[in-house]
Amino acid sequence: MQPADVVRALFQRMQARDWAGAAACMAPDARVRYTATGEQFSGSGFMAMNEAYPEGWNIEVVDIVAAGDRVAAQVRVPNGGQIDWLTGFYSVTNGVITDGTEHWVTERSEAPPAWRAPFTTAD
Repeated sequence: MQPADVVRALFQRMQARDWAGAAACMAPDARVRYTATGEQFSGSGFMAMNEAYPEGWNIEVVDIVAAGDRVAAQVRVPNGGQIDWLTGFYSVTNGVITDGTEHWVTERSEAPPAWRAPFTTAD
């Protein structure tokens, strides 16, 4: 598989709750960082954490862009009444993810600053 295919397969298999299949996309000793919380996971820890995450979420891959062994993904994650967005950057080596940095944000979780109002467009 090409690097973009590996990252896409990870998310597709997680959506299917195919945890063994998802784990096959990730090196056990990979390093994945969450910038919002400062947490860092090994590949196996990352997979175990996602499997333990309470149900109610879905994964929708919006976009994947690859350059060589580097892959960027934009992912929409509806979860109950909220929508979370993931922008992730991954390194893929020998067909598995070996490194990742994930930036998570909850849609409309912050009020925009008033000074930007004159520059925005309607929804």
